Formats: sequence, structure tokens, C-alpha cells
Amino acid sequence: MRITRTDTFKKCYKKLPREKKIKVVKQLSLLVKDPSHPSLNVHRIKGTGNIWECYIDKSYRLTFEKSSDELILRVVGPHDIIEKEAKKN
Repeated sequence: MRITRTDTFKKCYKKLPREKKIKVVKQLSLLVKDPSHPSLNVHRIKGTGNIWECYIDKSYRLTFEKSSDELILRVVGPHDIIEKEAKKN
């Protein structure tokens, strides 16, 4: 599966503390290998068409769009990013 990072994702990721960046990489690896893994808690964001979220940890989330062969990473950060994603659509 191909992973594409939006400019917004890149900016958000760059601002993360080092320990969060490590968790993001770990969870992305898991997302590609096993999207149904319980620690990810992958689910569609209500009110959006094809925007999904997964857990990085209890307070950080990652949003993405998916197709059969690609994950488009949208944003990563504190839980409130989910509300912002829903408002965009």
C-alpha cells in the first residue's frame, strides 16, 4: 500500500514532540499491516465521506483517506483535530 502525506500532515508532523513522532511511525506501520488492530481504533469520522481516524495514543489522532492501494495522510495531532476535520467537510 502506498502512503501519501499531504502538506498539512507534513506540517503537523514536524511540530510533534520526538516521542509522538516515534508513536506515529509505529502506528502507521501497524495501520498498513493490520488496519483492524484494536490499538488503532480505526473508524470513519462522522459527517465526512471518506475521512478516517486512528489512534496514535489516548490523546493523539491521525486522519486519513483511503482507497484500495493508497492511504492519504491528512493531519496528525491532539484529539481536537477530529472536530476540525469534520467541520471542513
